[in-house]
Amino acid sequence: MGRTVPAFRPALEHEIESWKDYKRALRPEEQKIFDKLMNFARIHADAGSLGARPMLSEVLFMSFAIEQEKKIMTLEKKIEELEQKIEGKG
Repeated sequence: MGRTVPAFRPALEHEIESWKDYKRALRPEEQKIFDKLMNFARIHADAGSLGARPMLSEVLFMSFAIEQEKKIMTLEKKIEELEQKIEGKG
C-alpha cells in the first residue's frame, strides 16, 4: 500500500517554494528576514509532521510565532535582569 499523504518535509519545501514570487518582491533586507522565518519552519518540521494540519501554511505561521515568542521571552528576561541591576544600584 502506498502513501496517500506526501512526506512532510518535501511538502514543506514545496510550500516554501510557492512563496518565491512574494520573496522576490521584498527588499533585500526583508528577503533575509523571510529566509530566516522559513528556516524556523524547517526547524519545527518534526512537530509539523505530527500536527496533521491540512494547510502547510498553518505550520509555517505557527513555527514563526513560536520562534518569535522565544525571542520575546529572552528579551523580556534581559530587560528584567537589567532593571534589577539598576534598582540594586539605586
